Amino acid sequence: MREAYQEQLDHFANHLGDMCGAVSEAMQRATAALLNADLSLAEQVIDEDTRIGEARKAAEEQAFALLALQSPVATDLRVVVSAIHAAEDLERMGKLALHVAKTTRRRHPQPVLPEQVREDFSEMGRVAVELSRKAERVIRTRDLELAMELEQDDDEMDDLHRHLFAVMMSPEWPHGVAPAVDITLLGRFYERFADHAVALARRVVFIVTGKMPGDD
Repeated sequence: MREAYQEQLDHFANHLGDMCGAVSEAMQRATAALLNADLSLAEQVIDEDTRIGEARKAAEEQAFALLALQSPVATDLRVVVSAIHAAEDLERMGKLALHVAKTTRRRHPQPVLPEQVREDFSEMGRVAVELSRKAERVIRTRDLELAMELEQDDDEMDDLHRHLFAVMMSPEWPHGVAPAVDITLLGRFYERFADHAVALARRVVFIVTGKMPGDD
């Protein structure tokens, strides 16, 4: 019985890892669509978003089944409860990639980004995808050192976000209000995507140690 239960938990972790891989791919495609004003690629992200929502529902169903049928305690209970929250984080990450893609579609055929900020978003996209792929490895391996690295890696996203605002607030910003609104929202999407990736890593630390990072 115990061995079968552990197999269910392992399957659950793999399901979340697969979800993390899916949102990484969604953000990678959404960023490429944004940078290249690629409507076809944006539409792919939009069309595939429902699969991420379905995966979140499946994860919740697995979690509730484990709670109802197995009555987990201690570490196992932390796994199940944290996994429910992780699935929510992952769905939100998918929605953030969706918002990026929808912004591209809304402005098509015009590019969303002025040349002045293209490099910033190229870097933000790179960091976002790297964080989510590292979070996927953390979910699959429960590697605490790797989980803690995400806290430091997220600093790069914060620096890029601050620089983006500095560019837009400059008296030399020539592009007006509408592009500034788009860019402000897009910057927030990437920042929140990274925050959720860090939250995933923190949940794994909690599963393994029983404490959230930063707790005394």
